[in-house]
Amino acid sequence: MSEGIMSKAATMEIPISSNGDTGSLPEDDGLEQVWAWGAPGGGQPRAAWPQVPAGGPVPVPAPHPALLPQDLQQVMVSGPNLNETSIVSGGYGGTAEGIIPTSTIKGSGLHQPHPSPPVGGEEVVRGIAVEKFDIVKKWGINTYKCTKQLISERFGRGSRTVDLELETQIELLRETKRKYECVLQLARALTNHFYSLVQTQHALGDAFADLSQKSPELQEEFGYNAETQKLLCKNGETLLGAVNFFVSSINTLVNKTMEDTLMTVKQYETARLEYDAYRTDLEELSMGPRDASTLCRLDAAQSQFQSHKDKYEKLRADVAIKLKFLEENKIKVMHKQLLLFHNAISAYFAGNQQQLEQTLKQFNIKLKTPGAEKPSWLEEQ
Repeated sequence: MSEGIMSKAATMEIPISSNGDTGSLPEDDGLEQVWAWGAPGGGQPRAAWPQVPAGGPVPVPAPHPALLPQDLQQVMVSGPNLNETSIVSGGYGGTAEGIIPTSTIKGSGLHQPHPSPPVGGEEVVRGIAVEKFDIVKKWGINTYKCTKQLISERFGRGSRTVDLELETQIELLRETKRKYECVLQLARALTNHFYSLVQTQHALGDAFADLSQKSPELQEEFGYNAETQKLLCKNGETLLGAVNFFVSSINTLVNKTMEDTLMTVKQYETARLEYDAYRTDLEELSMGPRDASTLCRLDAAQSQFQSHKDKYEKLRADVAIKLKFLEENKIKVMHKQLLLFHNAISAYFAGNQQQLEQTLKQFNIKLKTPGAEKPSWLEEQ
Protein backbone atom coordinates (compact mmCIF):
# COMPACT_ATOMS: atom_id res chain seq x y z
CA MET A 1 0.00 0.00 0.00
CA SER A 2 2.84 2.39 0.90
CA GLU A 3 4.74 1.48 -2.29
CA GLY A 4 1.71 2.39 -4.47
CA ILE A 5 1.38 5.75 -2.72
CA MET A 6 5.11 6.45 -3.15
CA SER A 7 5.02 5.61 -6.87
CA LYS A 8 1.93 7.86 -7.32
CA ALA A 9 3.71 10.70 -5.54
CA ALA A 10 6.78 10.26 -7.68
CA THR A 11 4.67 10.41 -10.78
CA MET A 12 2.90 13.58 -9.69
CA GLU A 13 6.24 15.32 -9.08
CA ILE A 14 7.51 14.93 -12.69
CA PRO A 15 7.92 18.44 -14.13
CA ILE A 16 6.55 19.06 -17.62
CA SER A 17 7.89 21.81 -19.86
CA SER A 18 5.74 23.98 -22.05
CA ASN A 19 6.45 21.81 -25.05
CA GLY A 20 5.78 18.54 -23.29
CA ASP A 21 9.53 17.74 -22.88
CA THR A 22 10.55 16.02 -19.74
CA GLY A 23 13.96 17.66 -19.72
CA SER A 24 16.64 16.16 -17.54
CA LEU A 25 14.86 14.03 -15.04
CA PRO A 26 16.64 12.11 -12.30
CA GLU A 27 16.82 8.42 -12.93
CA ASP A 28 14.35 6.54 -10.83
CA ASP A 29 14.78 2.84 -10.53
CA GLY A 30 11.16 2.54 -9.41
CA LEU A 31 9.91 3.71 -12.82
CA GLU A 32 12.10 1.49 -14.94
CA GLN A 33 10.33 -1.69 -13.89
CA VAL A 34 6.61 -2.20 -13.72
CA TRP A 35 5.15 -4.98 -11.67
CA ALA A 36 2.33 -6.79 -13.43
CA TRP A 37 -0.90 -6.87 -11.55
CA GLY A 38 -1.82 -10.42 -10.63
CA ALA A 39 0.95 -11.95 -12.80
CA PRO A 40 1.63 -15.63 -12.26
CA GLY A 41 4.62 -16.27 -10.17
CA GLY A 42 3.84 -13.48 -7.72
CA GLY A 43 5.42 -10.18 -8.76
CA GLN A 44 7.79 -11.09 -11.57
CA PRO A 45 9.09 -7.87 -13.18
CA ARG A 46 8.00 -7.07 -16.73
CA ALA A 47 10.04 -5.31 -19.35
CA ALA A 48 10.35 -1.63 -18.82
CA TRP A 49 8.10 0.72 -20.73
CA PRO A 50 9.76 2.21 -23.83
CA GLN A 51 11.23 5.65 -23.53
CA VAL A 52 8.86 8.47 -24.42
CA PRO A 53 10.30 10.64 -27.22
CA ALA A 54 10.30 14.34 -26.72
CA GLY A 55 7.00 15.88 -27.77
CA GLY A 56 5.55 12.55 -29.03
CA PRO A 57 2.65 10.42 -27.89
CA VAL A 58 3.01 7.86 -25.21
CA PRO A 59 2.85 4.34 -26.73
CA VAL A 60 0.79 1.81 -24.86
CA PRO A 61 1.96 -1.77 -25.53
CA ALA A 62 -0.55 -4.61 -25.57
CA PRO A 63 -0.31 -6.85 -22.50
CA HIS A 64 0.97 -10.35 -22.93
CA PRO A 65 -1.77 -12.97 -22.36
CA ALA A 66 0.42 -14.87 -19.93
CA LEU A 67 0.63 -11.84 -17.63
CA LEU A 68 -3.14 -11.32 -17.47
CA PRO A 69 -5.46 -12.84 -14.85
CA GLN A 70 -7.22 -16.11 -15.62
CA ASP A 71 -10.62 -14.41 -15.89
CA LEU A 72 -9.39 -11.95 -18.55
CA GLN A 73 -7.70 -14.75 -20.50
CA GLN A 74 -10.98 -16.68 -20.65
CA VAL A 75 -12.85 -13.56 -21.79
CA MET A 76 -10.36 -12.95 -24.62
CA VAL A 77 -10.33 -16.60 -25.75
CA SER A 78 -14.05 -17.33 -25.46
CA GLY A 79 -15.42 -13.81 -25.85
CA PRO A 80 -18.87 -13.09 -27.21
CA ASN A 81 -19.42 -13.10 -30.96
CA LEU A 82 -20.25 -9.61 -32.19
CA ASN A 83 -22.73 -11.06 -34.63
CA GLU A 84 -24.66 -12.67 -31.75
CA THR A 85 -24.58 -9.80 -29.27
CA SER A 86 -27.82 -8.49 -27.87
CA ILE A 87 -29.24 -5.04 -27.21
CA VAL A 88 -30.80 -4.66 -23.78
CA SER A 89 -33.41 -1.96 -23.67
CA GLY A 90 -33.47 -1.83 -19.87
CA GLY A 91 -29.78 -1.04 -19.42
CA TYR A 92 -27.32 -3.01 -17.36
CA GLY A 93 -28.90 -5.69 -15.28
CA GLY A 94 -32.26 -5.41 -17.07
CA THR A 95 -34.57 -8.29 -17.77
CA ALA A 96 -34.36 -10.42 -20.87
CA GLU A 97 -37.66 -9.12 -22.20
CA GLY A 98 -36.03 -6.21 -24.00
CA ILE A 99 -33.23 -8.23 -25.58
CA ILE A 100 -33.10 -7.94 -29.34
CA PRO A 101 -30.63 -10.28 -31.07
CA THR A 102 -28.52 -8.53 -33.65
CA SER A 103 -28.99 -11.44 -36.01
CA THR A 104 -32.66 -10.47 -36.32
CA ILE A 105 -31.72 -6.85 -37.02
CA LYS A 106 -29.31 -7.97 -39.73
CA GLY A 107 -32.07 -9.83 -41.53
CA SER A 108 -34.75 -7.19 -41.00
CA GLY A 109 -36.00 -4.83 -43.68
CA LEU A 110 -34.62 -1.68 -42.01
CA HIS A 111 -31.47 -1.64 -44.08
CA GLN A 112 -32.75 -3.38 -47.18
CA PRO A 113 -32.20 -1.34 -50.33
CA HIS A 114 -35.25 -0.26 -52.25
CA PRO A 115 -35.80 -2.43 -55.29
CA SER A 116 -34.99 -0.51 -58.41
CA PRO A 117 -37.75 -0.42 -61.05
CA PRO A 118 -37.16 -2.56 -64.09
CA VAL A 119 -35.54 -0.89 -67.02
CA GLY A 120 -38.39 -1.86 -69.35
CA GLY A 121 -40.94 -0.11 -67.10
CA GLU A 122 -38.98 3.15 -67.18
CA GLU A 123 -38.83 3.00 -70.96
CA VAL A 124 -42.58 2.45 -71.21
CA VAL A 125 -43.30 5.39 -68.89
CA ARG A 126 -40.88 7.59 -70.81
CA GLY A 127 -42.50 6.59 -74.09
CA ILE A 128 -45.97 7.44 -72.81
CA ALA A 129 -44.76 10.81 -71.52
CA VAL A 130 -43.15 11.63 -74.87
CA GLU A 131 -46.30 10.62 -76.72
CA LYS A 132 -48.50 12.83 -74.53
CA PHE A 133 -46.08 15.72 -74.96
CA ASP A 134 -46.27 15.35 -78.75
CA ILE A 135 -50.08 15.32 -78.62
CA VAL A 136 -50.16 18.49 -76.51
CA LYS A 137 -47.61 20.13 -78.80
CA LYS A 138 -49.62 19.35 -81.95
CA TRP A 139 -52.81 20.53 -80.27
CA GLY A 140 -51.17 23.82 -79.27
CA ILE A 141 -49.82 24.48 -82.76
CA ASN A 142 -53.16 23.64 -84.38
CA THR A 143 -55.08 25.86 -81.92
CA TYR A 144 -52.71 28.76 -82.56
CA LYS A 145 -53.07 28.49 -86.34
CA CYS A 146 -56.87 28.20 -86.21
CA THR A 147 -57.20 31.13 -83.80
CA LYS A 148 -54.99 33.26 -86.00
CA GLN A 149 -57.06 32.34 -89.07
CA LEU A 150 -60.35 33.05 -87.29
CA ILE A 151 -59.20 36.48 -86.10
CA SER A 152 -57.94 37.37 -89.56
CA GLU A 153 -61.30 36.38 -91.06
CA ARG A 154 -63.24 38.43 -88.50
CA PHE A 155 -61.20 41.53 -89.28
CA GLY A 156 -61.33 40.95 -93.03
CA ARG A 157 -57.60 40.30 -93.47
CA GLY A 158 -57.64 36.60 -94.36
CA SER A 159 -59.31 34.67 -97.16
CA ARG A 160 -62.04 32.13 -96.45
CA THR A 161 -63.11 29.09 -98.45
CA VAL A 162 -66.85 29.33 -99.17
CA ASP A 163 -69.22 26.83 -100.78
CA LEU A 164 -72.20 29.04 -101.60
CA GLU A 165 -74.69 26.23 -102.25
CA LEU A 166 -73.78 24.31 -99.13
CA GLU A 167 -73.69 27.42 -96.95
CA THR A 168 -77.19 28.35 -98.15
CA GLN A 169 -78.55 24.91 -97.26
CA ILE A 170 -76.95 25.03 -93.82
CA GLU A 171 -78.41 28.44 -93.07
CA LEU A 172 -81.83 27.26 -94.26
CA LEU A 173 -81.60 24.23 -91.96
CA ARG A 174 -80.84 26.43 -88.95
CA GLU A 175 -83.75 28.72 -89.75
CA THR A 176 -86.08 25.72 -90.19
CA LYS A 177 -84.95 24.30 -86.86
CA ARG A 178 -85.75 27.57 -85.09
CA LYS A 179 -89.27 27.65 -86.60
CA TYR A 180 -89.93 24.01 -85.76
CA GLU A 181 -88.83 24.63 -82.19
CA CYS A 182 -91.42 27.40 -81.99
CA VAL A 183 -94.13 25.02 -83.31
CA LEU A 184 -93.03 22.38 -80.79
CA GLN A 185 -93.25 24.87 -77.92
CA LEU A 186 -96.77 25.95 -78.94
CA ALA A 187 -97.93 22.35 -79.37
CA ARG A 188 -96.71 21.51 -75.87
CA ALA A 189 -98.53 24.53 -74.48
CA LEU A 190 -101.72 23.41 -76.26
CA THR A 191 -101.35 19.95 -74.79
CA ASN A 192 -100.94 21.29 -71.27
CA HIS A 193 -103.93 23.61 -71.54
CA PHE A 194 -106.15 20.98 -73.13
CA TYR A 195 -105.18 18.47 -70.46
CA SER A 196 -106.30 20.96 -67.82
CA LEU A 197 -109.57 21.41 -69.73
CA VAL A 198 -110.18 17.67 -69.83
CA GLN A 199 -109.51 17.34 -66.11
CA THR A 200 -111.91 20.19 -65.42
CA GLN A 201 -114.62 18.57 -67.56
CA HIS A 202 -114.11 15.29 -65.75
CA ALA A 203 -114.51 16.96 -62.35
CA LEU A 204 -117.55 18.90 -63.59
CA GLY A 205 -119.22 15.71 -64.86
CA ASP A 206 -118.72 14.05 -61.46
CA ALA A 207 -120.24 17.06 -59.73
CA PHE A 208 -123.31 16.99 -62.02
CA ALA A 209 -123.79 13.27 -61.46
CA ASP A 210 -123.66 13.73 -57.69
CA LEU A 211 -126.19 16.57 -57.77
CA SER A 212 -128.53 14.59 -59.99
CA GLN A 213 -128.84 12.01 -57.24
CA LYS A 214 -129.29 14.53 -54.42
CA SER A 215 -131.69 16.90 -56.22
CA PRO A 216 -134.85 15.04 -57.29
CA GLU A 217 -136.43 18.16 -58.79
CA LEU A 218 -133.39 18.72 -61.10
CA GLN A 219 -132.31 15.12 -61.56
CA GLU A 220 -132.97 15.03 -65.32
CA GLU A 221 -131.17 18.30 -66.10
CA PHE A 222 -128.11 17.40 -64.01
CA GLY A 223 -128.06 13.97 -65.65
CA TYR A 224 -127.96 15.44 -69.18
CA ASN A 225 -125.05 17.71 -68.34
CA ALA A 226 -123.15 14.93 -66.58
CA GLU A 227 -123.38 12.68 -69.64
CA THR A 228 -122.32 15.52 -71.95
CA GLN A 229 -119.24 16.35 -69.87
CA LYS A 230 -118.22 12.72 -69.66
CA LEU A 231 -118.51 12.37 -73.44
CA LEU A 232 -116.44 15.51 -73.99
CA CYS A 233 -113.89 14.21 -71.51
CA LYS A 234 -113.61 10.92 -73.40
CA ASN A 235 -113.21 12.67 -76.75
CA GLY A 236 -110.70 15.04 -75.17
CA GLU A 237 -108.57 12.12 -74.00
CA THR A 238 -108.63 10.75 -77.54
CA LEU A 239 -107.52 14.10 -78.93
CA LEU A 240 -104.80 14.33 -76.31
CA GLY A 241 -103.43 11.02 -77.54
CA ALA A 242 -103.23 12.36 -81.10
CA VAL A 243 -101.62 15.66 -80.02
CA ASN A 244 -99.10 13.88 -77.82
CA PHE A 245 -98.10 11.71 -80.77
CA PHE A 246 -97.68 14.85 -82.87
CA VAL A 247 -95.52 16.51 -80.21
CA SER A 248 -93.34 13.40 -79.81
CA SER A 249 -92.71 13.15 -83.54
CA ILE A 250 -91.80 16.84 -83.88
CA ASN A 251 -89.47 16.58 -80.89
CA THR A 252 -87.65 13.63 -82.46
CA LEU A 253 -87.30 15.47 -85.75
CA VAL A 254 -85.99 18.68 -84.16
CA ASN A 255 -83.85 17.48 -81.27
CA LYS A 256 -82.44 14.29 -82.77
CA THR A 257 -82.52 14.26 -86.56
CA MET A 258 -81.79 17.94 -87.17
CA GLU A 259 -79.38 18.14 -84.24
CA ASP A 260 -77.37 15.20 -85.59
CA THR A 261 -77.03 16.94 -88.94
CA LEU A 262 -75.99 20.18 -87.27
CA MET A 263 -73.29 18.32 -85.30
CA THR A 264 -71.84 17.15 -88.62
CA VAL A 265 -72.08 20.74 -89.86
CA LYS A 266 -70.03 21.92 -86.84
CA GLN A 267 -67.37 19.33 -87.62
CA TYR A 268 -67.36 20.52 -91.23
CA GLU A 269 -66.92 24.16 -90.18
CA THR A 270 -64.01 23.22 -87.89
CA ALA A 271 -62.38 21.26 -90.72
CA ARG A 272 -62.90 24.24 -93.04
CA LEU A 273 -61.17 26.56 -90.56
CA GLU A 274 -58.21 24.18 -90.18
CA TYR A 275 -57.99 23.80 -93.95
CA ASP A 276 -57.84 27.57 -94.45
CA ALA A 277 -55.32 27.98 -91.62
CA TYR A 278 -52.87 25.44 -93.07
CA ARG A 279 -53.50 26.76 -96.59
CA THR A 280 -52.51 30.25 -95.44
CA ASP A 281 -49.43 28.85 -93.70
CA LEU A 282 -48.40 27.02 -96.88
CA GLU A 283 -48.88 30.16 -98.97
CA GLU A 284 -46.71 32.21 -96.59
CA LEU A 285 -43.91 29.62 -96.68
CA SER A 286 -44.10 29.41 -100.47
CA MET A 287 -43.54 33.16 -100.75
CA GLY A 288 -40.46 33.06 -98.49
CA PRO A 289 -36.80 32.29 -99.34
CA ARG A 290 -35.93 28.77 -100.50
CA ASP A 291 -33.09 27.59 -98.26
CA ALA A 292 -32.57 24.12 -96.75
CA SER A 293 -34.54 24.74 -93.56
CA THR A 294 -37.39 26.44 -95.44
CA LEU A 295 -37.66 23.54 -97.87
CA CYS A 296 -38.03 21.08 -94.97
CA ARG A 297 -40.74 23.24 -93.38
CA LEU A 298 -42.42 23.61 -96.77
CA ASP A 299 -42.61 19.84 -97.25
CA ALA A 300 -44.08 19.40 -93.77
CA ALA A 301 -46.61 22.19 -94.39
CA GLN A 302 -47.57 20.63 -97.73
CA SER A 303 -48.19 17.27 -96.05
CA GLN A 304 -50.32 18.81 -93.28
CA PHE A 305 -52.25 20.90 -95.80
CA GLN A 306 -53.08 17.82 -97.89
CA SER A 307 -54.24 15.94 -94.81
CA HIS A 308 -56.60 18.73 -93.72
CA LYS A 309 -57.79 19.18 -97.29
CA ASP A 310 -58.86 15.52 -97.49
CA LYS A 311 -60.64 15.83 -94.13
CA TYR A 312 -62.43 18.99 -95.26
CA GLU A 313 -63.61 17.47 -98.53
CA LYS A 314 -64.85 14.31 -96.80
CA LEU A 315 -66.88 16.26 -94.24
CA ARG A 316 -68.28 18.52 -96.94
CA ALA A 317 -69.55 15.46 -98.79
CA ASP A 318 -71.01 14.04 -95.56
CA VAL A 319 -72.86 17.30 -94.85
CA ALA A 320 -74.32 17.41 -98.36
CA ILE A 321 -75.58 13.82 -98.06
CA LYS A 322 -77.07 14.38 -94.58
CA LEU A 323 -78.82 17.56 -95.68
CA LYS A 324 -80.39 15.70 -98.59
CA PHE A 325 -81.65 12.83 -96.45
CA LEU A 326 -82.84 15.22 -93.76
CA GLU A 327 -84.96 17.13 -96.25
CA GLU A 328 -86.57 13.93 -97.51
CA ASN A 329 -87.22 12.66 -93.99
CA LYS A 330 -88.61 16.00 -92.88
CA ILE A 331 -91.15 16.08 -95.73
CA LYS A 332 -92.28 12.51 -95.05
CA VAL A 333 -92.64 12.99 -91.29
CA MET A 334 -94.36 16.36 -91.43
CA HIS A 335 -96.81 15.22 -94.12
CA LYS A 336 -98.01 12.44 -91.82
CA GLN A 337 -98.04 14.50 -88.62
CA LEU A 338 -99.83 17.51 -90.12
CA LEU A 339 -102.51 15.27 -91.58
CA LEU A 340 -103.00 13.60 -88.19
CA PHE A 341 -103.20 16.93 -86.37
CA HIS A 342 -105.73 18.35 -88.82
CA ASN A 343 -108.05 15.33 -88.85
CA ALA A 344 -107.99 14.94 -85.05
CA ILE A 345 -108.73 18.60 -84.33
CA SER A 346 -111.48 18.76 -86.96
CA ALA A 347 -113.20 15.60 -85.73
CA TYR A 348 -113.07 16.68 -82.09
CA PHE A 349 -114.56 20.14 -82.53
CA ALA A 350 -117.10 18.79 -85.03
CA GLY A 351 -118.24 16.31 -82.40
CA ASN A 352 -117.60 13.38 -84.70
CA GLN A 353 -116.47 10.71 -82.29
CA GLN A 354 -116.28 7.96 -84.92
CA GLN A 355 -114.02 10.00 -87.22
CA LEU A 356 -111.76 10.86 -84.27
CA GLU A 357 -111.36 7.21 -83.36
CA GLN A 358 -110.78 6.31 -87.01
CA THR A 359 -108.02 8.89 -87.22
CA LEU A 360 -106.16 7.27 -84.33
CA LYS A 361 -106.53 3.83 -85.90
CA GLN A 362 -105.23 5.17 -89.20
CA PHE A 363 -101.98 6.32 -87.59
CA ASN A 364 -101.69 3.32 -85.25
CA ILE A 365 -102.05 5.37 -82.06
CA LYS A 366 -103.01 3.37 -78.99
CA LEU A 367 -104.62 5.12 -76.05
CA LYS A 368 -104.05 4.12 -72.45
CA THR A 369 -107.15 3.16 -70.55
CA PRO A 370 -107.76 5.32 -67.47
CA GLY A 371 -107.36 2.44 -64.99
CA ALA A 372 -104.47 0.73 -66.74
CA GLU A 373 -101.25 0.31 -64.80
CA LYS A 374 -97.95 1.54 -66.11
CA PRO A 375 -96.08 -1.20 -68.01
CA SER A 376 -92.99 -2.67 -66.39
CA TRP A 377 -89.54 -1.76 -67.59
CA LEU A 378 -89.25 -5.19 -69.24
CA GLU A 379 -92.30 -4.44 -71.41
CA GLU A 380 -90.94 -1.02 -72.29
CA GLN A 381 -87.70 -2.59 -73.52
